[in-house]
Amino acid sequence: MQPAPVIRQMSRDEVDLLVGWAAREGWNPGRHDAELFWHTDAQAFIAAEWQGELVGGGAITSYDGEFGFMGFFIVRPEFRGRGLGHALWLARRERLLRRLRPGASIGMDGVFDMQAYYARGGFVFSHRDIRFRADIARDPAAQADPEVVELAAVPFDAVQQYDRSCFPAARPRFLQAWIAQDDAKALACLRDGRLAGYGVVRRCVEGCKIGPLFADDAAAALALYAALSRFAAGGPLFLDIPENNPAARELVRRLDLTEIFGCARMYLGPAPALRHERVFGVTTFEFG
Repeated sequence: MQPAPVIRQMSRDEVDLLVGWAAREGWNPGRHDAELFWHTDAQAFIAAEWQGELVGGGAITSYDGEFGFMGFFIVRPEFRGRGLGHALWLARRERLLRRLRPGASIGMDGVFDMQAYYARGGFVFSHRDIRFRADIARDPAAQADPEVVELAAVPFDAVQQYDRSCFPAARPRFLQAWIAQDDAKALACLRDGRLAGYGVVRRCVEGCKIGPLFADDAAAALALYAALSRFAAGGPLFLDIPENNPAARELVRRLDLTEIFGCARMYLGPAPALRHERVFGVTTFEFG
């Protein structure tokens, strides 16, 4: 019988290994994802150790006990098919439930091949989140939009309030670090002095990735995308859209972006009530 793995907290150095594994899997993490995710919730990272060796890991993020997110679920390829990943996944789910208030929901973005497996664990399909790619010219011909400004010019309380309409829980600790990270740019769309959307683009292992991209409507989303894309000049740019926003689907069609990857957004517990029409790009597949 296969010995059960030891399930324990990850160390900070092991989180770097986990993000490196994610890069090898083709998930294209950001250059500073490990430090930002650790800053958000150091207790989120769970390891599977077998015969003294780190064989897998994953994140179980708690947003103040109000919402949980499971991501970064990886077992090293040479240790797959032995039941180690199953033991790790079940342990992560149960640990995260204990970190949340009773009745709080858990979200995840799972690869399509694993959708049936996650459904057996109680998760219900909501919609697809699809990754699109654009190749940005070295000198993109885009005029500056007077409605688009640096996000740092907007009071953080306003940013947090807007973010909360698009995300299932308040996440001030994450948000403050995310919008101020190195190798990134954060922009806002203002209409008559009111926040009508914001977005962040960050450098990744390959090219750059926009996330989140939240906006009142397609016009604001397009203005933000155009400004953020200049940060990625000369390389690939990636955007993960939720398919339950028709305006987001129309945006990537209009921009002629190429679909390259996708995940199933699933929830354990009630699906959160969000302003889905504002979500043109999810923040990350790993942390929600």
